[in-house]
Amino acid sequence: MFRHPRHCCLSFSPLQQQCFAQPQEGEIIGGKVVVPHSRPYMAYLKIKVTNETGTYPSSCGGFLIRPDAVLSAAHCVVEEGTVKVTVILGAHNIRVQERSQQRIRVRNLVIHRNFDRDGDINDIALLKLETNATINAYVQTVTLPRHNEGVRVGTKCEVAGWGDTSFNGSTTDVMMEVDLKVQNDTLCLQQVRKYQRRSMMCVGDENGRKGTYHGDSGGPLICNQKAHGIVSHRPSGRLFPAAFTRVSHFVPWIPQQLRRFALQELPASPSSQ
Repeated sequence: MFRHPRHCCLSFSPLQQQCFAQPQEGEIIGGKVVVPHSRPYMAYLKIKVTNETGTYPSSCGGFLIRPDAVLSAAHCVVEEGTVKVTVILGAHNIRVQERSQQRIRVRNLVIHRNFDRDGDINDIALLKLETNATINAYVQTVTLPRHNEGVRVGTKCEVAGWGDTSFNGSTTDVMMEVDLKVQNDTLCLQQVRKYQRRSMMCVGDENGRKGTYHGDSGGPLICNQKAHGIVSHRPSGRLFPAAFTRVSHFVPWIPQQLRRFALQELPASPSSQ
């Protein structure tokens, strides 16, 4: 549901896997293990959906923008039924109860009112935490860009997450990272369905040997020490190119929603307003 095939793991394509030797123990295809706790803004979203067919789990990435608020992708949390989200901060190994971890439930969340699942347009969601995170060496906020602040084509950016590490479903318990370059919008306009130049970024590895995959959605693309992108989508069965939500386009929307949270105008369930 949340982790459908075209949604972004740090991986080679299936054809390229046939051309390279199998990784040794400890190696990660297309990416590498991060230095533990070197990305203190990272959030792991533990998602539970309950509807007529039952209850099922999912997961996504996100990032802390202030002690009580996390940004992620809309497609991670939009679903029919009841969506409950717990945010885990300060994690490296997500399967271990590390002392550095803070687990906080999401009180309210808002999905951009113009989010379009067909093409993942306006793929952004804001999550309000029940309690403020404790800011320390393991948990910190990340800087956002200015409104409509751009990133030059060719800029090397970083993306991290706990997503799958291959197309065949290999998983990781520890946070991984990969470097990706900002690409010319023309590339995505040609290859990514319904690509929107103003609200999306074209990103990827020209060789198609690494990129984001299942479970990484919602995580931040860090360029010049700012969270410029959100892992969103890419063409089916391919790692390159990928469309990321352009955070700078939504900078005015974010404080508007935070003010609404403060005024308690949002219900306790997901909203489309």
